[in-house]
Amino acid sequence: MRNVANVSACRRIPPRIVAVVFDCDGVLFDSLEANIAYYNAILAEMGYPPMTAEQALLAHRGSTLQFFEHVFGGDSEKVLRAKEIAAATDYEPFYALMRPASGLHRTLQKLRSAYRLAMATNRGYTAREVVRRFGLEPYLETTVGIRDVDRPKPHPDMLELCLQRLGVDPAQAVYVGDAESDFVAARAAGMHFVAMGDLNVPAPRVRCLEEVPVVLHRIEGTRAGSGPNGAASE
Repeated sequence: MRNVANVSACRRIPPRIVAVVFDCDGVLFDSLEANIAYYNAILAEMGYPPMTAEQALLAHRGSTLQFFEHVFGGDSEKVLRAKEIAAATDYEPFYALMRPASGLHRTLQKLRSAYRLAMATNRGYTAREVVRRFGLEPYLETTVGIRDVDRPKPHPDMLELCLQRLGVDPAQAVYVGDAESDFVAARAAGMHFVAMGDLNVPAPRVRCLEEVPVVLHRIEGTRAGSGPNGAASE
């Protein structure tokens, strides 16, 4: 009977973490300045003043459509016009304003030796260009952006597509994000979550990308006692 009990206990231990999925903006890159400049250029083209601080935060963490719908109050004609301007706006000048996270390549290389890596972001056509331009292709197996799914975060669609492409069960994966929408998406997808920066959610938290490997080890060490988004919070 003791052996049977031990086997049953082992079966209750969640599977080990095998994949780590990253958000782009605010996690792999400090791109706030780039996003502010990009959206202000679009607003200027439409005769609007620069963004407020609240709008800048949404532009940084939400999708383009979410931002336009917020700014223009659901005015479909203005939203459509803004989307047309965005599609015609060359993002080239704004890449130079994106600052890679400290130790970006070193950290991803270290993680790549132990985990399968991917990126899921509300970015559109720039998502894959960011990966190419900053040399992240050797580390990331797949990149999912808003154009790949029907719904942006906080819906779990892009995380679910990431997991499908990787062939990984949600309980075996961690999403690293810096916004509440990231946390909600990870929870809906059944994934573990690591919060970046000052995000206040019930999940392990890191101050910077370089701390992620340590927190992943802690999640692995406590997984017998907690499920996704469980009691490993700092």
